[in-house]
Amino acid sequence: MDRLPLFPDTTAVLNDELAIGGRSLTALAGEYGTPVYLYDRHTLDDAAATYRRLLDNHYPHPSSVTYAGKSYLSVSMAAWAGSRGLTVDCTGEGEIAIAAAAGLPPAKILAHGVNKSVADLLAAIRHAGVIAVDNLTELRRLVALSRDHRLPEIWLRFQPGLAVETHAHTQTGQEGSKFGLSAEDLLEAAQICRENNLPLTGIHFHQGSQFSDPSPLGIAIHRALQMASRIGFEAGWHFSPGGGWGVAYHEDDLPHPPLETYVRYVCEHVIRACSSENLPPPALHLEPGRTLVARAAVALYRVGAVKRSAGRTWLLVDGGMTDNPRPALYGVRYSALPVTAPGREPVERIWLAGPFCESGDVLIEDLPFPRVEEGELIAVPMAGAYQLSMSSNYNGARRPAVVMLADGRATIMQRRETVEDLLRRDVV
Repeated sequence: MDRLPLFPDTTAVLNDELAIGGRSLTALAGEYGTPVYLYDRHTLDDAAATYRRLLDNHYPHPSSVTYAGKSYLSVSMAAWAGSRGLTVDCTGEGEIAIAAAAGLPPAKILAHGVNKSVADLLAAIRHAGVIAVDNLTELRRLVALSRDHRLPEIWLRFQPGLAVETHAHTQTGQEGSKFGLSAEDLLEAAQICRENNLPLTGIHFHQGSQFSDPSPLGIAIHRALQMASRIGFEAGWHFSPGGGWGVAYHEDDLPHPPLETYVRYVCEHVIRACSSENLPPPALHLEPGRTLVARAAVALYRVGAVKRSAGRTWLLVDGGMTDNPRPALYGVRYSALPVTAPGREPVERIWLAGPFCESGDVLIEDLPFPRVEEGELIAVPMAGAYQLSMSSNYNGARRPAVVMLADGRATIMQRRETVEDLLRRDVV
């Protein structure tokens, strides 16, 4: 199957090599080194515009899109989100600081987190327009802080009691999850807000990430809006059923159910549930991460060594689980193409692995591939979400450079870490 649909919109084969945004990947590797992550601005812009169009088509009330910063956040990415009218969902003091450094106003920063410290809450009070409260302890901390600070709006995170079908590590809404308030705790939280004149304006929930069947959302939406009715929200309130719609990471996952399937389903069920509960329609907020940015980026690696044995070929590259731990964490299947002559016929099955001292440092397994040799470049698509945000310095690895491609230009978003960066942290 053709692998190019996994790549950014502007990907093309020019002079028999891969290019994105009109820029040769070979030339970009020469300029920025490898591994390097390349984001295509056109693909980002189109994804944001698609969400806006679908919400306008299916929800005749106020609505917005919130970018899940945990998928990948830098000052440049936060600034891009702001330029497209997106709010940025931030977990903790660090992500809030990044969004604020990008110049986002409080109305465009949403503070999340399952165990917010006082420092996290103070950062949210200073910079965010909304705090999504996860638990009663956190809410009581906010009550205490409200004596000396004016609080932003508060949403309560509801645990609906069921999850979407996805990997167990990315399910969040089921009973027993560490996330959110039970129905009983949610009502108690609303009462605490009333008693202390806290600005309670909405409900949020999230059931999981990387799912392709929206049907569990319908039950959760109805449960959440029943709770909203019991709390007594009036016109102008806010509701977020999270995000988590999946994407295709491998050609075997194509075609993936379209984004419209998800957006239409959510909108229809919110409208229907509000009608049945005699509840004023809320401002609806969707919180996507990977569907905005995953396909916008490609990870570019260079082959350092090739090991061929009976039935298996190892391509050992200069990145791996330190910049993309998802195959090790979730068993995610990725695909790839050689940068030079990507149309070559596959003649062997390859295992793409990194240089790190773990048997789990394998990015791709058993992929039909052309014969490549040491020094060639390998492009791995669908690299824009939940890779760099979970990267590490294991084995002294330095995080790769990140580059934005737009209008034929390449702009550095994050510089490559250096050995000096590692040493700077240590006290001797």
